[in-house]
Amino acid sequence: MAETDPKSVQDLTNVVQTLLQQMQDKFQTMSDQIIGRNILNIFSTRIDDLEKNIADLMTQAGVEEIEGEKKND
Repeated sequence: MAETDPKSVQDLTNVVQTLLQQMQDKFQTMSDQIIGRNILNIFSTRIDDLEKNIADLMTQAGVEEIEGEKKND
């Protein structure tokens, strides 16, 4: 029986290591997805702010929107 114990302990160790590696891989994937979404949200917000600032500047300068003119024609 002493001969089978180390083998079963080694097998258990391998199973645990495999599970831990799979969990780490899944965690890393989820983390990358979250970071990616946050970056997209940040850029989206910045683009929205930039569009608003451009529209405000155009209004202050008295420039009419070209898109609005095309839609009305």
